[in-house]
Amino acid sequence: MKPRWPVSLGPEFNRFWVGQSVSTVGDRITIFVVPTLMIFVLDASAFQVGIVAMAQYLGIPLLGPLAGVLVDRWDNRRTLLACDLARLVAVAVIPVAYWQGWLSTPLLFGCVAVISGATIFFTVGYLVAVPAVVPKDHLVRAYSRLEGTRSVSEVSGPSLAAGLYGALGVAALLVDAASYLVSALCIRSMRPWGERTVPEGSVWERLTAGFRLNWADPVLRRVVIAAVTLNCGGPVFVTVLPILAYQGLGVSVGVFGAAMSVAAVGALIGAAVAPKAGERLGTGRMLAWALLLHCLVGLGVLAAPALPAGAVIAVTMGCYGFFMSCINVSSAPIRQSRMTASHQGVMHAAFRTATWGVIPLAALAGGGAVSLLTGPLGVLDAARVTMAGGTLLAACSFLPALRVQPLLDAAERQKVAQVDGGGAEPALAEGAS
Repeated sequence: MKPRWPVSLGPEFNRFWVGQSVSTVGDRITIFVVPTLMIFVLDASAFQVGIVAMAQYLGIPLLGPLAGVLVDRWDNRRTLLACDLARLVAVAVIPVAYWQGWLSTPLLFGCVAVISGATIFFTVGYLVAVPAVVPKDHLVRAYSRLEGTRSVSEVSGPSLAAGLYGALGVAALLVDAASYLVSALCIRSMRPWGERTVPEGSVWERLTAGFRLNWADPVLRRVVIAAVTLNCGGPVFVTVLPILAYQGLGVSVGVFGAAMSVAAVGALIGAAVAPKAGERLGTGRMLAWALLLHCLVGLGVLAAPALPAGAVIAVTMGCYGFFMSCINVSSAPIRQSRMTASHQGVMHAAFRTATWGVIPLAALAGGGAVSLLTGPLGVLDAARVTMAGGTLLAACSFLPALRVQPLLDAAERQKVAQVDGGGAEPALAEGAS
């Protein structure tokens, strides 16, 4: 009798999985430690924190579409190795600079920008690597294991990062640097795969095709507008949160790390609940309401300091993460259902570039707003006002998403009518108006 669950997906995948598991946990350390280091060691202003937060996402609009085109033309295994080594060096530079006495905000900006750029290329190559080393009928199981590791890292990462920072200080970043070395060694030990190819169409044609397809389809267009609106306000909230916690409310590093782990627990619960909720409500309707509720629960941070700050941040971020998972679970299948297989790659790359491309500016705006308002209001109220403004702006994403479910329902009725009438099924979203 054939076993229901194979013990292993093969040694090649296992090496890759181990490397990515270690590296993903390491990522959470740098994401947590960098703003903590800026606030406690460099005494950075809110504007400077916003600048470095911007660098974390700067590569998306600058490199995102190009990475999708170039990785197809490069040796994939060597690309992943180069990305891991570039990130290792960029992370290791930070503690070395601190010990040598020349750590600064511009240096942190440069290191974070390099990490961001390398991560973009790695992410594209990562999507190619899995089907290259796993049989087609086991791909879902492979992605499930990788996603499970990512979720676990998001739950444990902030608390682990807080503990390491408390014990090691800036040297905690060397743990993340070592994690990239482990990833590189695991990839190096795998058999060669992903030799360069020459896809059809010029670089410019592939760069622009995804943007045209996203805008031509009425459903995709509304999802893009909703996501751009969300990312104009949401990163303001996320960027200012550590400023509010550390400088405004006096929360310790350990308490803040534990509170952020609660956010990841909420995201895990949301990922488990969302599929059933989508079946009952419809994916488009769930997307719209999840967008609204994700934003409005962020206003819960205003309950501090009237209520204990750590508990307020934990509960607020737990709900925030829950509805963020609902957004992600509903958005991806909606977009996939509107595009033919041959255009999935460029469609997703263009979507991510367009919707994440506003994040650097939003992060910068959040830090700048707190800096401007701190004089008249004080840092606590400046952070609270800025976060509330960003949250209310992001909540406007609910409006374009409201029409998604009616459009999906109309498309389904049209499809059923054509099938019942003996006609061919309509082509998916190629030049739709």
